[in-house]
Amino acid sequence: MSDAADFNRRTIEEFRANNGKVGGPFEGAPLLLLHTLGARSGKQRVNPMMYLTDGDRYLVFASKAGADTHPDWYWNLRANPSARIEVGDIDLDVEAIELDEPERTEKYRIQAEHYPGFAEYERRTDRVIPVVALSPIGQIP
Repeated sequence: MSDAADFNRRTIEEFRANNGKVGGPFEGAPLLLLHTLGARSGKQRVNPMMYLTDGDRYLVFASKAGADTHPDWYWNLRANPSARIEVGDIDLDVEAIELDEPERTEKYRIQAEHYPGFAEYERRTDRVIPVVALSPIGQIP
């Protein structure tokens, strides 16, 4: 298992054991678990990630810590925008919609103001970091 996969596994376990709260680099940050289907494999994937609430939407940022390629979960959502998230102790079915300009830039700016690491991610890469809105499907509990 890679270091990143091991880190994600431990974060997911801690998230589920503590109703969505974790320590380490995510301590105090809004965190959700995103469940996607692999774009090529069709296998279930789970990724912990920070989010920004926007009305009833959860915005996630395909930063990949400033890498020059998009994260796998982004491609999974492009291939299959129906997904599921865990937020705290709530599970929600969601539909993923990538934000267009100028909304993408505005929402990314807000996230970077709250969490300056996101501004650093943007400086590290020439690519435009996608922002994806995860909108609950059906009733919100």
